[in-house]
Amino acid sequence: MQVNNDALNTTAKGGKNLFGISIIAALAGFIFGFDTVVISGANQPIKDLWHTTDISPWFHGFFIMSMALWGTVIGAIFGGGPTEKYGRKKVLLWIGIFFTISSVGSAVAQDPYTFSFFRFMGGLGIGISSVAAPTYISEISTAQTRGRLGAMYQFNIVFGILVAFLSNYFLKGVDGANDWRWMLGVMAVPSLVYTLLVFGIPESPRWLVARKNDDAAARKVLQTLGIQNAEEEIGAIRRAAEEESRKSKTSFFSARYNRILWLAFLVAFFNQWSGINFILYYAPEILERAGLASKDSLLNSIAIGGTNLVFTFVGLYLIDRAGRKALLVWGSIGYIVSLGMVAYAFYTHASPTFLLSFLLLFIASHAIGQGAVIWVFISEIFPNKIRALGQSFGASVHWVFAAIITLITPVFLDANHGVFKDNPWPIFAFFAFMMLLQLIWVLTKVPETKGVSLEALEKQLVGAEAVGKDY
Repeated sequence: MQVNNDALNTTAKGGKNLFGISIIAALAGFIFGFDTVVISGANQPIKDLWHTTDISPWFHGFFIMSMALWGTVIGAIFGGGPTEKYGRKKVLLWIGIFFTISSVGSAVAQDPYTFSFFRFMGGLGIGISSVAAPTYISEISTAQTRGRLGAMYQFNIVFGILVAFLSNYFLKGVDGANDWRWMLGVMAVPSLVYTLLVFGIPESPRWLVARKNDDAAARKVLQTLGIQNAEEEIGAIRRAAEEESRKSKTSFFSARYNRILWLAFLVAFFNQWSGINFILYYAPEILERAGLASKDSLLNSIAIGGTNLVFTFVGLYLIDRAGRKALLVWGSIGYIVSLGMVAYAFYTHASPTFLLSFLLLFIASHAIGQGAVIWVFISEIFPNKIRALGQSFGASVHWVFAAIITLITPVFLDANHGVFKDNPWPIFAFFAFMMLLQLIWVLTKVPETKGVSLEALEKQLVGAEAVGKDY
């Protein structure tokens, strides 16, 4: 009985370690979320300071609003290589350093070009974090906890978004025309805290086995995480790695990976064509166009961030219960209804309250569906030996389309020069149509992955039977 009690105590302690380590890795998502939308508070002040939209909406869209996203694209595309070569932990550490430098540099920039450089650097950190953090969390989790622990990254993203909206609201008016500098500079604090915390987390045991052949170090990590059958786990990881090495002598973009490449591409593609970054980046401006005053629009942006956070909790609760596919279906239906009604509200010049209510429904639908699922889903469908490269592929697709949407938005939305300057309803109608396409794709092509080990998923999605099969 004493032996059993010791085993139970070890498992409980390991569970706490697993949760704490996952939280630290997921804090990269907090800085990611904060950095992503903090620019919304600096949008108008920078227009007024440097007259960037007077140059052209394209100039403002590229150098001010989307430059961080282009850095994110580069970070996502090339983040997989260092994550595979140097390990997940080292890369997570460098992410914190990038975030810290970016926040300070952006806050003190004296011209749009210097500002863009430091925003680009922060974007590199975001892009690499969207590769390294979900990969790391998926590799230290169990099949039963992978969904909710992986979704902690998304939770931290939306928590960072909410804090950024709150920060922008409370910092507005503290230093006049320089408010935006405080809004951007305050991110240095969580960036430094995160960097220090990463020193205390272990390396991924799957990376240690599959890439470094270091079973002893992997065994120690697994025991720290409360895995009782560490030897069995190491054996399964090694067998999967050896099988993958035997079967896959071809390139990453080969027929063998055809199915999972399409799954990763389309979940990332549809994530952005929901319009989520369009709404988060331009929330104050959208709400002002609906008839709210500047300060009110910032306050209601907080409502958007709060709704995102609350329903992310719902997604966390459901992802390992209802499953990934069910959440994507429910989210798609919510997207279609909410975006359709937002388009209708703009078209008919409905009240700001009516429009805001459906914007909040849109945010709730995203938080439960795509928001909760995307990073978990991409991180779990690729084999161990190419997981970081697969995460890099999915993340880069996500960020390419995020950057494109953010770049072109001023061309359509700008009140003075935009194509839809009189009424932006066609933008939301288009996003609603794209979510109808997503619903069809999810119902017909997306597999359920909840409760399945990474090694079993590899056999299911990339097994010999999958080679040459049409997607």
